[in-house]
Amino acid sequence: MTVREVALDEAKATYGSAQRSFETIGALWSMYLRNRELSLSKEGADLSSYDVSYMMSLFKVARLMNGYHEDSNRDMIGYAALAAEMAEIK
Repeated sequence: MTVREVALDEAKATYGSAQRSFETIGALWSMYLRNRELSLSKEGADLSSYDVSYMMSLFKVARLMNGYHEDSNRDMIGYAALAAEMAEIK
């Protein structure tokens, strides 16, 4: 078995089908971006560091929809902490 196969098998066992997971992530991100449309519709508008933090949290939510994973919860806490830290710096 190759390193790639081992990694993919382990991820599938932990998080489920990559296809389904990515479809869920895409749906969550699309919903987020649709709701951000007004503020991003200005020419030259980019996603903010907060947007990235929230979207990464949604990535973890998608993984948690396949079952509980301690690391996904920890990562979500980390993304929220980084968003709070960035707000203080700004």
